[in-house]
Amino acid sequence: MKRFSVNALLLCTLTALPLHSNAETVMADKALHEARSLVKTYGSNLKAALKPAIKNGGPVNAINVCNLEARPIADTLSAKSDWKVSRTSLKVRNADNTPDQWELMTLLQFEQRKAAGEDVKTMEHSELITQNGQSVYRYMKPIPTAGLCLKCHGTELGNEVSAKLDELYPYDQAVGFSEGDIRGAFSLKKIK
Repeated sequence: MKRFSVNALLLCTLTALPLHSNAETVMADKALHEARSLVKTYGSNLKAALKPAIKNGGPVNAINVCNLEARPIADTLSAKSDWKVSRTSLKVRNADNTPDQWELMTLLQFEQRKAAGEDVKTMEHSELITQNGQSVYRYMKPIPTAGLCLKCHGTELGNEVSAKLDELYPYDQAVGFSEGDIRGAFSLKKIK
């Protein structure tokens, strides 16, 4: 059993902070650092694949890249780490990316935080939860909609883009966004 001084108990009670051991805090800090690094790598790798595709074939080519390369990028990062790396959204393009309950609640919180004026670019959420009897570290970071994203995710899509989306994603919901909207989020989880 962990022992804490009366002063520590009182301080935690008054500040509504949970009692965590130093080792738990260090592990949480390490997990947060790892998650941020993986998100940065995922975003960079996906952009690196998309930029030449757009330059060489426009938005239709970008759709093909997302369709063929986004999942393998996430799978490669997952295989090289202790994390499951993915993306999700309130409006998914690929049904395989449908949010689980925790992701859904976090995405809704992101929307509330954005509505309250918080900058989407600096938002993130991490939490240690119990899932199926196991401790799982969860992390999400919103993906803001940039101007270039609107070619495939905006309100007015070109005919070729619409046709390609209909072909690859017949149940696509990931349209109607405006610049600055939360397009979705990177979602990571790690079993402790």
